[in-house]
Amino acid sequence: MNLCCLQLFNAGQLSDVLVIWLAKESSWDAHCSIDVQLLCGAGLSATKAHLEAAGGEDAAEALRYLLECEAAGDFDNFSIGEQARWRANYYLS
Repeated sequence: MNLCCLQLFNAGQLSDVLVIWLAKESSWDAHCSIDVQLLCGAGLSATKAHLEAAGGEDAAEALRYLLECEAAGDFDNFSIGEQARWRANYYLS
Protein backbone atom coordinates (compact mmCIF):
# COMPACT_ATOMS: atom_id res chain seq x y z
CA MET A 1 0.00 0.00 0.00
CA ASN A 2 2.86 2.34 0.82
CA LEU A 3 4.49 1.81 -2.56
CA CYS A 4 1.18 2.50 -4.34
CA CYS A 5 0.85 5.76 -2.41
CA LEU A 6 4.41 6.64 -3.41
CA GLN A 7 3.52 6.08 -7.06
CA LEU A 8 0.55 8.43 -6.66
CA PHE A 9 2.80 10.97 -4.90
CA ASN A 10 5.22 10.80 -7.83
CA ALA A 11 2.37 11.42 -10.29
CA GLY A 12 1.68 14.69 -8.47
CA GLN A 13 -2.05 14.80 -9.23
CA LEU A 14 -4.29 16.64 -6.78
CA SER A 15 -7.07 14.19 -7.59
CA ASP A 16 -5.04 11.51 -5.78
CA VAL A 17 -4.75 13.37 -2.45
CA LEU A 18 -7.93 11.91 -0.99
CA VAL A 19 -7.13 8.46 -2.39
CA ILE A 20 -3.85 8.53 -0.45
CA TRP A 21 -5.64 9.92 2.61
CA LEU A 22 -8.23 7.13 2.56
CA ALA A 23 -5.46 4.55 2.25
CA LYS A 24 -3.64 6.17 5.19
CA GLU A 25 -6.79 6.12 7.30
CA SER A 26 -7.84 2.57 6.36
CA SER A 27 -6.23 1.10 9.49
CA TRP A 28 -4.00 2.00 12.40
CA ASP A 29 -1.02 0.28 10.74
CA ALA A 30 -1.63 2.12 7.46
CA HIS A 31 -1.94 5.43 9.29
CA CYS A 32 1.43 4.84 10.92
CA SER A 33 3.22 3.59 7.81
CA ILE A 34 1.98 6.01 5.12
CA ASP A 35 3.76 9.30 5.73
CA VAL A 36 1.71 12.48 5.59
CA GLN A 37 4.19 13.94 3.10
CA LEU A 38 2.86 11.50 0.50
CA LEU A 39 -0.32 13.60 0.34
CA CYS A 40 1.71 16.43 -1.15
CA GLY A 41 2.99 15.22 -4.50
CA ALA A 42 1.62 18.40 -6.08
CA GLY A 43 3.18 20.55 -3.35
CA LEU A 44 2.17 21.52 0.15
CA SER A 45 0.41 24.78 -0.73
CA ALA A 46 -1.46 23.25 -3.66
CA THR A 47 -2.55 20.29 -1.52
CA LYS A 48 -3.86 22.51 1.27
CA ALA A 49 -5.77 24.65 -1.24
CA HIS A 50 -7.19 21.56 -2.92
CA LEU A 51 -8.40 20.06 0.35
CA GLU A 52 -9.93 23.35 1.43
CA ALA A 53 -11.80 23.69 -1.87
CA ALA A 54 -12.86 20.03 -2.03
CA GLY A 55 -15.18 20.19 0.94
CA GLY A 56 -16.54 17.08 2.60
CA GLU A 57 -15.63 15.31 5.78
CA ASP A 58 -12.62 13.40 4.43
CA ALA A 59 -11.07 16.52 2.92
CA ALA A 60 -11.63 18.50 6.13
CA GLU A 61 -10.05 15.77 8.25
CA ALA A 62 -7.09 15.44 5.89
CA LEU A 63 -6.57 19.21 5.91
CA ARG A 64 -6.77 19.38 9.70
CA TYR A 65 -4.20 16.60 10.03
CA LEU A 66 -1.95 18.16 7.40
CA LEU A 67 -2.03 21.53 9.19
CA GLU A 68 -1.24 19.86 12.52
CA CYS A 69 1.71 18.04 10.98
CA GLU A 70 2.92 21.23 9.33
CA ALA A 71 2.75 23.08 12.67
CA ALA A 72 4.71 20.24 14.29
CA GLY A 73 7.53 20.69 11.76
CA ASP A 74 6.87 17.64 9.60
CA PHE A 75 7.16 19.79 6.48
CA ASP A 76 10.21 21.85 7.39
CA ASN A 77 12.40 21.99 4.28
CA PHE A 78 9.85 19.87 2.38
CA SER A 79 10.79 19.27 -1.24
CA ILE A 80 8.88 17.10 -3.69
CA GLY A 81 12.08 16.20 -5.51
CA GLU A 82 13.96 15.32 -2.34
CA GLN A 83 11.08 13.19 -1.07
CA ALA A 84 10.96 11.32 -4.39
CA ARG A 85 14.74 10.76 -4.37
CA TRP A 86 14.87 9.64 -0.76
CA ARG A 87 12.00 7.18 -1.21
CA ALA A 88 13.38 5.85 -4.50
CA ASN A 89 16.68 5.14 -2.77
CA TYR A 90 14.84 3.42 0.07
CA TYR A 91 12.91 1.08 -2.24
CA LEU A 92 15.83 0.44 -4.57
CA SER A 93 18.19 -0.50 -1.73
